Amino acid sequence: MLANLLSGDTPRSRVLTIVLLVIFVSLLLAPFLFPGTRSLETAARICIFVVLVASYDLLLGYTGIVSFAHTMFFGIGAYGAAIALNHMGASFGSILVGAIAGALVAAGLALLIGLFSLRVKAIFFAMVTLAVASAFLVLVSQLSGLTGGEDGLNYKIPREFTPAFKLLDDRLFGVRVDGKLLAYYFVFFVSLALFLLMLRFVNSPFGRVLQAVRENAFRAEAIGYRVVTYRTLATVLSAMIAALAGVLLAVWLRYTGPATTLSLEIMVDILLMVVIGGMGTMYGAVIGATIFILAQTYLHELMAVASDATAPVPLLSALLSPDRWLLWLGLLFVLSVYFFPTGIVGRLRGAESRAAK
Repeated sequence: MLANLLSGDTPRSRVLTIVLLVIFVSLLLAPFLFPGTRSLETAARICIFVVLVASYDLLLGYTGIVSFAHTMFFGIGAYGAAIALNHMGASFGSILVGAIAGALVAAGLALLIGLFSLRVKAIFFAMVTLAVASAFLVLVSQLSGLTGGEDGLNYKIPREFTPAFKLLDDRLFGVRVDGKLLAYYFVFFVSLALFLLMLRFVNSPFGRVLQAVRENAFRAEAIGYRVVTYRTLATVLSAMIAALAGVLLAVWLRYTGPATTLSLEIMVDILLMVVIGGMGTMYGAVIGATIFILAQTYLHELMAVASDATAPVPLLSALLSPDRWLLWLGLLFVLSVYFFPTGIVGRLRGAESRAAK
């Protein structure tokens, strides 16, 4: 049954299986295992970015398409939900309308980009997507009446997703069962459903064709597959799922702005997560997003502790200063690429297959 749920794409490594189970259980029970607002925020961000990174890996890892417009689709979904909630009121109907509108707009824009750009060479397609994403960022910043401009949009969400709503009067294992908890599990289960849906896609005949296109587009075309059609479909599918991830972020944060959804910094983070986890593996998105977001959130504090502990050694203490956390984050990325050139998932699977021989 589990194999069917995973579309036959099992981890194929004991160590990877254990790591994925630990991540899954930790996210499933995060409100109870890691009480506190910051821990819950981190867990929710991991869930959302797993979906976002996996949707980008559908392009980069499975189809071989380099795009810099993925945050644009992410932002379209987030702004779709934000505008709907802002104008239609705080209801689940508004979220649904915003999600459908955002997904359709993202799909339409991805279709246009695909039809006009996927016939060109990879580097030129990447530049086209970067230009479109930059233009969209400027457009969102200028349409302040609709999008809030640089300040973004603050809005209300359904009361059932707010701390004011209490499902139970008594605590459950010491945790308040309120709207915040319901909102977290909404994010978790929708993210899980989207991830399983992507697993189904990449392990279907459609996904196999995408991998054939990635390996050799000329041969795929020669045996009868319309390469541009498949690449366009992959771009549209990836854009729609990224938009739905944006909807989840909008509902969770109750704020949507250019800095939280459309910035180039987020695009770079997505690329790092894909590379760290392993391209062409859905599970790589889980590993990469978890490691990167945990490092982003807690590395600063760990370095502060390390800096205090090494205070008698001035040079070492200065190197471990919390102000230099980005330097160490970059160093961790370089080391991960050096020691795990195929990503963590690729390395673990490769080690398992070598041990089996």
